[in-house]
Amino acid sequence: MTTRADQATPDASPQTRAAYRTCPLCEAGCGLEITLRTDRSGGARVHRIRGDRDDVFSHGFICPKGSTLKQLDEDPDRLRRPRVRRDGVHVEVSWDEAWEEVARRLHAVVAEHGAESLAVYVGNPTAHSLDAMLSSRALLTGLGTRNRFSASTVDQMPRHVASGYLFGSPVTVPVPDLDRTDYLLVLGANPYASNGSLCTAPDFPGRLAAIRERGGKLVVVDPRRSRTAEESDEWIAIRPGSDACWLAAIANVLVADGVADLGPHVGAHAAGLDALAAAVAWFTPERVAAATGIEPAVTRRIAHELAGAPTAGVYGRIGTTTTEFGTTASWLIDVVNVLTGNLDRPGGAMFPTPVAGGANTRGRRGSGRGFSVGRGRTRVSGHPEVMGEYPVSALAEEIRTPGDGQIRGLVTVAGNPVLSTPNDGGLDEALDQLELMISVDMYLNETTRHADVILPPPSQLQRGHYDVLLMQFAVRNVANYSAPVLPLEPGQPQEWEIISKLAMIAQGAGADADPAVVDDMALASILRSAVRDEQSPVAGRDPDELFAEVSAGGRGGPERMLDAMLRTGPFGDGFGAEPGGVTLDELLDHPHGKDFGPMVPRLPEVLRTPSGRIELAPPELLGDLDRLRAAMPDLARRDMVLVGRRHLRSNNSWMHNVAVLVKGRPRCTLQVHPDDAVRFGLADGAPARIRSRAGEVVAPVELTDAIRPGVVSLPHGWGHDVEGVELRVAVEHAGVSSNVLSDPDAIDPLSGTSVLNGIAVEISAA
Repeated sequence: MTTRADQATPDASPQTRAAYRTCPLCEAGCGLEITLRTDRSGGARVHRIRGDRDDVFSHGFICPKGSTLKQLDEDPDRLRRPRVRRDGVHVEVSWDEAWEEVARRLHAVVAEHGAESLAVYVGNPTAHSLDAMLSSRALLTGLGTRNRFSASTVDQMPRHVASGYLFGSPVTVPVPDLDRTDYLLVLGANPYASNGSLCTAPDFPGRLAAIRERGGKLVVVDPRRSRTAEESDEWIAIRPGSDACWLAAIANVLVADGVADLGPHVGAHAAGLDALAAAVAWFTPERVAAATGIEPAVTRRIAHELAGAPTAGVYGRIGTTTTEFGTTASWLIDVVNVLTGNLDRPGGAMFPTPVAGGANTRGRRGSGRGFSVGRGRTRVSGHPEVMGEYPVSALAEEIRTPGDGQIRGLVTVAGNPVLSTPNDGGLDEALDQLELMISVDMYLNETTRHADVILPPPSQLQRGHYDVLLMQFAVRNVANYSAPVLPLEPGQPQEWEIISKLAMIAQGAGADADPAVVDDMALASILRSAVRDEQSPVAGRDPDELFAEVSAGGRGGPERMLDAMLRTGPFGDGFGAEPGGVTLDELLDHPHGKDFGPMVPRLPEVLRTPSGRIELAPPELLGDLDRLRAAMPDLARRDMVLVGRRHLRSNNSWMHNVAVLVKGRPRCTLQVHPDDAVRFGLADGAPARIRSRAGEVVAPVELTDAIRPGVVSLPHGWGHDVEGVELRVAVEHAGVSSNVLSDPDAIDPLSGTSVLNGIAVEISAA
């Protein structure tokens, strides 16, 4: 079988070959061309990485991170064998020893305290791993606990909750049709640095530039004049945390001025318009001006521009989600898209059709069970469950607080919550109280230094890849599978084997458990679900027959599951029912990917609400407008507030050990407006003390007029200055953790998401 790793360039010499793969380091999904050179021993090493000019989605675009897959693979600090902590020191052991330790200690904790004494934390990199995406569910089920936490509640969870209430599924997230829009309003996002998020679009900056080149308009609403704002037609410097107020005012103007027009396509499938109009009636541009810092005339003009543009879209990201009103802001983004007639139409905000399928391509079309939260609550503070997990800000108190159900054991998968969650000092101390901690991770970092056992997966170049999750938010319907570029090291299991075996051990199997058993069970579940689905191309067929067909040739693991998902997906071959449909073999024959076209209107079939309509006025969200209204005086009078920021060369906390990405001027600085520097006696480059209700840090000052007065900015993911880590480069560029300033008690109650932006702080010279 020909794979992407076997595709050679026509002019390649016998000593070199080219492999093609999708970059797994952020959400953009860029294609890479990787030149491999054979060394004297016959082994292949990466010689060069550049953008794949023939990739159907990215067309050669690449950012600085993509070219560092070689450095990540060869990083001497990357763990290649398991570690077990003995007498406070992590020692290298064989895989057999590691599994014996896991089985012995995990069974002991469960026997003494029960399965509910366990917890699991799933980190951001799992979204970029085919293995982890398709095997983590087995682990979550196998551990037998409801104590599930993830990076979602310090990131995008409000967007999922809002979509769940409006459209019936939390993954039914409208994305801006960047390539066809005439007007784009961006709030709290900086895709020039992030490459986009919950909007998978390689060369996001180029797509934004193209809007302006074809005569459109780009407006950025952000407390900082980010790189994206610098390249826009207009920058609106909003006060942090007030996005929901401003969006409510935009909706108010659209309704009050009679320019709201859903259009017949959306209007026929929308419910609650009158209730929505009544709910936003109080939020006039004049009333929100003090809280937002935006002149009423500007608010009214932007509302009319959105309504009057031939096509328009509103896009918001982490600056809108990690606030006190993240879910309400996310809901109002969709409300504005609806009221301007731009939902589900080309050039507006549309619903992708993922080639591998998803929650809104399977099952009954046009209606469903809808969305709900609260199927459980945390033991200590009573936070409700959302999408099967609890707020990660509650993890520390669940470990520290004695009593029935206290967390005694923790499993982490590819995450670093000590640096990425609120008040990291509290969690750092709490992890020391655990009786057992197991980590699936490539590094001995600030979190895994507490682990009793660390199980390292292969490097990104040693795994196959397909963006199962991220392609559900792509601006085009594309599919791109990448085979492993480099072979596994002797004895190294695949990531899915590690996670699956861990799941089996948690269920009582011994250290010699076979992960293939979990793999077979997961595939069987996918196929049984497909044949029960009346809308599926394999409805009513024998799942055992399909199992045998997809397993032919010895294929197993995530690739086999992916093949089944592709074949039963909206563009699949239906196991022969749809000749010419996509399969994994076909993607292997197309190393630069396959393009299935732009997004298309999907209403009403995309809906999964019980009513079969877009629920514009969910009671939970209408009720939160009362909380928003009550909070406005406090938003208006806050003197100094903190926001985060992102840099193109960073991906949260885990790429700071790559020298080429952290070289140059320090980036963990406190950005301060010159007027505020005079007020607080601060000097450029000098240290400043930043204090919040939760804690304080000291960081060097960076004076800039690219930030609104009254606002300071500190980047997320730094603070590599603790003992016991093996991150030599990161330690040299330690910085400080902004999450020391984040209050673990400050969350958006609708989603459980931590408040990381708009934190009230005091500033002084250190």
